Amino acid sequence: MKRQLLLLCAVSICVFSFYLFSCNDSKTNEESTSGTESKTMSKEEMIKRGDYLVTTGSCNDCHSPKVFTAQGPVPDSTKLLSGHQAGSPLPPINAKSLQPGNWMLMAADITAFVGPWGISYTANLTPDSATGIGAWSEATFINTIRSGKHLGNGRDILPPMPWQFISKMTDDDLKSVYAYLMSLPAISNRVPGPVPPPEAAKMAEAK
Repeated sequence: MKRQLLLLCAVSICVFSFYLFSCNDSKTNEESTSGTESKTMSKEEMIKRGDYLVTTGSCNDCHSPKVFTAQGPVPDSTKLLSGHQAGSPLPPINAKSLQPGNWMLMAADITAFVGPWGISYTANLTPDSATGIGAWSEATFINTIRSGKHLGNGRDILPPMPWQFISKMTDDDLKSVYAYLMSLPAISNRVPGPVPPPEAAKMAEAK
């Protein structure tokens, strides 16, 4: 009888232990699959993540000046993400491009655009405090992307900047992009302000 009692206790302990560990494993798996566990990235990891997002998002296609090669324009590695270069001449403007439904004009280095909105120039995204975004806080950068407004509360961000899609990024992704941009060499380059349609029409007439 005593032997049977000991055997019953041993079996009970084994069953309880199995149930306890099974519950813990189930909880761990549930947390893992539900995505409740998150990892705080270091600054270096954020910069690396931001580099990846900016590169795969083709930000250099418009925001970097180009070097012209036999295969076409490629980003100038010495001026990455510094925007339309101050003083760069624009090609002749066709006034028809300012009317909806016609072709949009684009500068040869893909940093200036003409359309019904007027003329828009790609911004200097380097951390130069006077001509880039060096004076912007992380919150200002995120608010700008989320709202489609310059500095988060100013003028509209003009085409062809696809802010409507970029605004769908998570806060962590936008923080990573900001960290990467702030890690770049600061380049002094004061990009011209946008030109409204009436003024752009006068420029087209003058040419």
